[in-house]
Amino acid sequence: MIPTISIIARIAGLAASVVLVSCGPLGSPSNPPRAQQVMYEWHDDGGPGEVSVDISLSEQIARFNRGGQEIGWTYVTTGKEGHATTPGSYQITEKIVDKHSNRYGWMENAAGEVIDGDARYDDPVPAGARYVPAPMPYWMRLTNYGVGMHGGIIPKPGQPSSHGCIRLPHDFVPKAFDAVKVGTPVKISA
Repeated sequence: MIPTISIIARIAGLAASVVLVSCGPLGSPSNPPRAQQVMYEWHDDGGPGEVSVDISLSEQIARFNRGGQEIGWTYVTTGKEGHATTPGSYQITEKIVDKHSNRYGWMENAAGEVIDGDARYDDPVPAGARYVPAPMPYWMRLTNYGVGMHGGIIPKPGQPSSHGCIRLPHDFVPKAFDAVKVGTPVKISA
């Protein structure tokens, strides 16, 4: 026969366990929020010195310098296979806030749904559809054959995905656009 004190202790322990379990979260445990990847940093105070830009194709990162000191960096996306961004030394030759591509865009149907997300201006347009030129906000031209820096989507930071241009994150590009001028040197290295 089990002593009465032992039975009471077991019942009390079981009751305490039930209470503690009932205090836990109901349903399946929630996942903690995922950390957002840092896409850029900017700390330009507009101080003295000229701005220059260094773009690393291997890192898919652009670094902005003023008077030899880094004032910011950002992930970029450059030319994908078949549309490689050419390494070299360039200068910004044109700045346009609201530019659209004269080569690339997409096709959409009458309802505005994208039916071809990677169309060229000279592709045949299906009946009832239209060609939409790709927006290239805050355009900073580097070549006379259509390569420049502009705002755009960075689908996979660290990986090329453009038609040759250097895309900068949408919320970063106005900062870069304001910091550079026509004549700003841009070095693109492998």
